Formats: sequence, C-alpha cells, structure tokens
Amino acid sequence: MLYVIHLRGTGSSETRLAAILQAGLSGTVYEEINDPDVFLLRAADLQGQACLFAISLGRGGANDAYHRLITLLYTQTDFLAGVCAGLVIDGPDELFTKKMGRELLFTANRAGCLFPGKPLVEATGSLYNFSTQAGLLGVHKKEAYKKAVAGLIDKVISFSGTGMGKRACQRLLVLHASSRGTSNTLLLWDMVKQNLGAFTEIEEISLRDGELVDCRGCSYETCLHYGEKGDCFYGGLIVDRVYPAVKRCHAVLLLCPNYNDAVGANMTAFFNRLTALFRSDFREFAEKRVYALVVSGYSGGDIVAEQIADTMSCNKNFILPPQFAMVETANTPRSILACRGIKGRAAAMAARIEEVLQAGAVKK
Repeated sequence: MLYVIHLRGTGSSETRLAAILQAGLSGTVYEEINDPDVFLLRAADLQGQACLFAISLGRGGANDAYHRLITLLYTQTDFLAGVCAGLVIDGPDELFTKKMGRELLFTANRAGCLFPGKPLVEATGSLYNFSTQAGLLGVHKKEAYKKAVAGLIDKVISFSGTGMGKRACQRLLVLHASSRGTSNTLLLWDMVKQNLGAFTEIEEISLRDGELVDCRGCSYETCLHYGEKGDCFYGGLIVDRVYPAVKRCHAVLLLCPNYNDAVGANMTAFFNRLTALFRSDFREFAEKRVYALVVSGYSGGDIVAEQIADTMSCNKNFILPPQFAMVETANTPRSILACRGIKGRAAAMAARIEEVLQAGAVKK
C-alpha cells in the first residue's frame, strides 16, 4: 500500500500538483491523507509501507498544513520507523521548493523514515529546473516533471519491499578534515567507533592529507569522460584515495563540524568532486548509505545535516537510512565529552550504522 500525504495549498501550484499526482498514481493502489492529524492517527498502519509526501506551496512558501506536519514529525519519536518515502514539492515561483524539501527530508528522517537515493522531486513555478531532463528526454518540461514523479512513486514502492539484514561484513568509509588536537567531531567519532563491532571494516581518510583542489566546472562531456575511468581532470587525493574507497565501501560516514552554518571547505570540495564518479557510478551509489556526525559550536546543526542529506541523497543518489545524522552542540575543545547522555547516543548511532540493508529490492 502507498500512502500519499497530500497537503494541499491554493492556487496554480496545487492545480498542477493534483494533475501530476493523478497521472503518476494511475494504476497504483494508494490511500490519500490530507490532514497531518489524520496521518498521526494512522501511525500503526504505516509500518513497512511506502509514503509519498506531496506538498503544494503558496506565495512565500506558505502551507499551514505543512508546518503542522513538521511539528508532528519533530515531536513524535520514531513515528516513521519502518517507512520508506519520497517527496514532491510544487511551488508558484522560483523560491522555497528546495528549502522545504530539505527541511522535510531531514525532519522525516529524524522521525525514522528511510529515503532511497534521489527522493525529492521539486517543481518551481516556471519548471525551469526541469530544462535539462526535458532536453535529454526530448519532451516538454511539464512532461519531464510528470515522468519524474511517476518514477519516484515506482522507486519508493519497490524500495519499501527491501528487507533488513546483515552482510558477512560491511565496509564503512569515514571522511573528515578536522585536526585531532582540537576537534569535538573526531572525539565524537571515537565514541561511536568504540561501539562498532568486528562486523564493520573501517577505512578512515583525512581530506587534509594531500592536495585537494575543488571542482572548477568542467563541461558535462569532460566530467563524464574522466568519470567513466574512475578519474577526474584535477587528480590528487580525491582520485588517488577517495574515489577507490567510495567505490569499495557499503556506507560513507561524514564527520562534519559546523563552519559558518555549512560543511567545511574540504568537505565541500569532496561533494563537488564526487560528481565525476557519480556520472558513471550512479547505480552503484544507489546501493550505498550515507551517515553523518555534525557538531556545532553554538547552533545550526540542522542546517548542516540538511546540506549533507541534500547533497549525498537528493543529488548523488545515496540511501538516507533512518536517523542518518547525529547532531550535537559542543564548543570548546573536548567539551563534547561533557554532553549529558552522549555515550548512549553514540552507542545508538553505532547500532544504526550496523543495520545494513539487504542488497536488492523486492517489488511488491
């Protein structure tokens, strides 16, 4: 069963979204829910099911039901445990669709929801964001939008049939760019690592250990040419060590202190340079998971976690497992050790990392 959480707005975006959903859901058995409070009452029915969150926005990103949904998801621990979902956000102008999509992705994931790679379809007012897809498919932008939603529905239903289990061993790639002497984020990783068993084979790479050049914006054709060879025009640490490690791992754990409400420059360079490998390995990326440890000195950890989820899942096609990010606040060196309950949360994060999706999805 597919549950469609359709929170209706007003105006052109709702009219368009309703038509797109009608086309995409043709032939699918589903139940539509339009009220967050009704959604809460159906919690027991959601376990092991697929959900599609479909939100139409008014001017300025307005949708009162959406904000009620965010409150519900934030306050109901594990409300979406066992649920696999996708997101469709439709807006009347060029702003807010990505912002709302990232926020809902992070908040639903925090409530226990799993998302397959590329779980977000957003439609701006002009549909200009579908220009590339429309060109590749040889169709109009609205038709590209329709195909994207239909594809997301099929993906979520298929992915929801994937069981949970353990491989004989999983390979975890840990990436960071922090200084061991002062980093609360690395201390947090030490606590998590202590709780990982022999089942997890760890490969740790510091992005500070070699020359790291950010992406300079090669053409699509150049990027694809190098990516098909597991290479990148700019070479260096990313090509020599990171690309091979990404290819052989089952999951990536990113250690991301909050720098000015964003990931640091080296991690940003990793995100950008990963594009070349994604060009050829996007199907392989769809079988890998991403996790994150985020530590803020004051506030804003949610913003960083949303950036990671957006980049690695929405853009690079990684699976976003339930509660993928551990978000903490610690300022002075080693103060993470004094956070109340931190050892228990670190142990819980390790347990989540060791829950491994079985390979392959079972079509329902």
